[in-house]
Amino acid sequence: MILRPEPQTASTRFSRLRAVSFAAVLCTASLFAGAAQAQVPALPPSTADTAPAKQAPATAQVPASAAPAPTQAAPTQAAPTQAAPQAAAAQQQPDADVAAPTIRAFVPEVSLIFTVTDKKGRFVTGLQQQNFGLLDDGRRPDRVIRFTQQANLPLRIGIMLDTSNSIRSRFQFEQDAASEFLLQVLRRGDAAFVTGFDVRTELAQDYTNNIDLLNQAIHKLRPGGGTAFFDALYSTCRDQMLTVQGGREDIRKAIVLVSDGEDNYSHAYEQDAIKECQRAETIVYTISTNVSPSRDKGDEVLERISDATGGHTFFPNKIEDVAKGFQSIEEELRSQYSLRYRPADFKQDGAFRTIRLVAMDPRYNVRAKKGYFAPRPQ
Repeated sequence: MILRPEPQTASTRFSRLRAVSFAAVLCTASLFAGAAQAQVPALPPSTADTAPAKQAPATAQVPASAAPAPTQAAPTQAAPTQAAPQAAAAQQQPDADVAAPTIRAFVPEVSLIFTVTDKKGRFVTGLQQQNFGLLDDGRRPDRVIRFTQQANLPLRIGIMLDTSNSIRSRFQFEQDAASEFLLQVLRRGDAAFVTGFDVRTELAQDYTNNIDLLNQAIHKLRPGGGTAFFDALYSTCRDQMLTVQGGREDIRKAIVLVSDGEDNYSHAYEQDAIKECQRAETIVYTISTNVSPSRDKGDEVLERISDATGGHTFFPNKIEDVAKGFQSIEEELRSQYSLRYRPADFKQDGAFRTIRLVAMDPRYNVRAKKGYFAPRPQ
């Protein structure tokens, strides 16, 4: 992302002023900037260092408050009114008894969970805030509130297993791999749910940290019927993920979906399901059950869903390798970064805002969601 200079005019009379203004922009920019990695300046490693920069408006207000002449003029004119102190006291007494109204202003903040890999797909950890560049809806964010490399944020994760007839012969491998995955990934403060789907969606187990209950739910699912894949993903994000609100505390939300990507029964479309996942701010990891040498239409669907939500698709060479897909997801969940920032020029219009996050080092790739839906006024 390139720092854009101030617009130039034909006049050269103000060249010195333009140079000073551009230098001021470079000095006061406290956020991610530009897409050209070589031209983006390094950022401070923590938000604690960026906080003083936000105090500039406070210092700018000092001259206004330090100009006592107008404010002191009021008391000199008010001296004659002291002839009626009882009237003034009577006017002030009700104010003392009435509590000051509380004004709540909406402050937009965006939470972004992302992963960094090298050219060989290996996870990269230990990077700092200044190693990244970000554009939110084509603009640099107003400020960065928090940046952390984290592995301990609370996790809300769903296991979605395709229980249609098309995966009947492979279903036991999926069940065993899903159970082992939850056993390894869930920690104190985390919670998971289990859903199976064919022509309908069955919530086998709601959110819990109890591994035994989750394991029982996974193994009580039985394959059979057609596939309403998009309906299942849409309703799961709406009912299970959209309702999870972390407030100012970052919560990671993810779905691990095991399917062949085929759909022959849904009322919802692919884009409907993707948009609902984006509204719910949920990362979707997909594991294909297609073990044929070539990829088919269903595999392409799985890739599009994962790519749009910041996840990844895994293609086992044989059905026994489904467990490797779960293991890769487990490793990724413990290698993520968390970023919370305040977007610039934010509007509560319900529109989709794009996110472009890049690593300044061209050797690294960043995997993050493509954007989010701005909330509407409540």
